Amino acid sequence: MNVHVIGAGLAGSEAAYQLAERGVSVTLYEMRPHRKTPAHETGLFAELVCSNSLRSNQLKNAVGVLKEEMRLLGSLIMQAADANRVEAGGALAVDRTAFAREVTKRLEEHPNITIVREEVKTLPRDVPLIIASGPLTEGPLAEAIKAHTDDDALSFFDAVAPIITKDSIDFSVCYKKNRYEEGTGDYINCPMDKEAYEAFYERLINAETVEIRDFEDNVFEGCMPIETMAKRGRDTLRFGPLKPVGLERDENHRPYAVVQLRKDDARETLYNLVGFQTHLTFKAQKDLIRSIPGLEKAEIMRYGVMHKNAFLNAPKHLKSTYQSAHEPRVFFAGQITGVEGYVESAASGIVAALNMARHVEGASPLVFPKETVMGAQADYIAHAESGRFQPMNANFGLLPALEARLPKRKRKEAYAERALDAMKRFRGEIDG
Repeated sequence: MNVHVIGAGLAGSEAAYQLAERGVSVTLYEMRPHRKTPAHETGLFAELVCSNSLRSNQLKNAVGVLKEEMRLLGSLIMQAADANRVEAGGALAVDRTAFAREVTKRLEEHPNITIVREEVKTLPRDVPLIIASGPLTEGPLAEAIKAHTDDDALSFFDAVAPIITKDSIDFSVCYKKNRYEEGTGDYINCPMDKEAYEAFYERLINAETVEIRDFEDNVFEGCMPIETMAKRGRDTLRFGPLKPVGLERDENHRPYAVVQLRKDDARETLYNLVGFQTHLTFKAQKDLIRSIPGLEKAEIMRYGVMHKNAFLNAPKHLKSTYQSAHEPRVFFAGQITGVEGYVESAASGIVAALNMARHVEGASPLVFPKETVMGAQADYIAHAESGRFQPMNANFGLLPALEARLPKRKRKEAYAERALDAMKRFRGEIDG
């Protein structure tokens, strides 16, 4: 049986390779170079935007552990990256052109893969299908995906607030409270006096921002970057996301402004900064966040971003196997699923492909262990709160909590060791 894979980015390339290596016949569709996107320059598969796009290679970071998990499963992306590595300290930096050429060559020469260089405008019927069309999916294909799901299936502007760990919050300064005492204290509040707010405000309006590309310059009012909002007036934030009214700690402590944190996962290990969608650089965000009272040692798991990004409301439409909740023959992979980042995208391609291979054989899909980073990100996209689902990078906060309470460095080592042990055991179940 032939499987169609739409898109030869990192997810689609990885998915096609994994299927082909398992003896499955694959037709891989890629519209470049006949039709390019604003973010691509070549017609090569698995094109990266910068040499350091694959990020950390160290096991003290979740994305480093994810890479090692991928190596355990014979990842094409990791093989090409390791073969074309350039020195960059603890990061896995690559020669971008050599990396993409190797991925392209390996797929073009694989006997089980047929390459079709054309734009896909409709979803093939009655064939097994992996959709890995990427975060810039638009036009007829986007409409076809909507028809497969429903009208709210794709979001076209990604406004993501930064996320920090609960363990890094100073609760001698911060406190739990909902506005006007409504609910059960779902928010953590970081109070500011006037002096702290004024310093925060000056830092914010003078912070460095990223370059905005033309196709991303269409922010709507409800998605206003916090720095843009701040420049409308010194007190704009105090009447908006930093409004202190109803958030007094007690009658003797009335803050001038309040930064609110909202839990981002069911285990309450991750919290996002409410209203902090932003175009600030990651360094500027780190400096700004750590200037907030109570967040001086904030451990940032995801930085805020604002960019055009087509992604599914995955909790409504995908299972933790990356299989469509609407049609078993259809799987999704890559950033269109709500994973964020090149490595995460490629990893999702592995999970989708392994389960597609099982699907065409008539076997039940496999749910990866939540203790692995690969399994944790799949679990997140399937079970996050659908009402405010946003893409997420790999981070240890997605994994089940450790039984023992350990220092930060030891905790990361323990997460990494547990994840890799779980993947090694699970690999036997995959191959079996």
